[in-house]
Amino acid sequence: MAFRFGKKKNNIEEETSEFIEIDLEQERGENKIYVKTFTLNVYEDINPILNALRNGYTIAVIDIAPLKGKDVIELKRAVSKIKKTVEALEGKIAGFTSNVIIATPSKVFDVQKGVVIDPVKKKNNSDYF
Repeated sequence: MAFRFGKKKNNIEEETSEFIEIDLEQERGENKIYVKTFTLNVYEDINPILNALRNGYTIAVIDIAPLKGKDVIELKRAVSKIKKTVEALEGKIAGFTSNVIIATPSKVFDVQKGVVIDPVKKKNNSDYF
C-alpha cells in the first residue's frame, strides 16, 4: 500500500515523488505486558520472579509478607537478589506497601513516586480581608 503526498497550491495539487510503503502483511511481535502476582514463602520462590522479569514484558507484584513473618534475613537476601536483577535489566523496583514490592524491567515503563497533596487546611475568619 502506498500513499501520495502532495502540496496544494491555489487549489491545484502538486504531486511529489515521495512515497511511503507500508507492509500490511508484516508479522506483529507479541508485545503484551503482563502483570503477575508472586508470593515469597521461602527464598527459592524468587526463581520464577527472576525468570518472568528476564522475559522483559512482566510487571511483578510480589507479596513479601509470608517470608517477612518467617525470616527477615532471608527476606533481605531475596529482595537484594531481585533488586540486583532488576538493576541489571535497567528496570525499576519500588515498595508499594510494607508487604508488597513491584518490579518492572526496562521494556515496560518507569515506576514513579506519586504526588502527595497536602490536606486542605481549615480557613478561619482571619484569612479573609
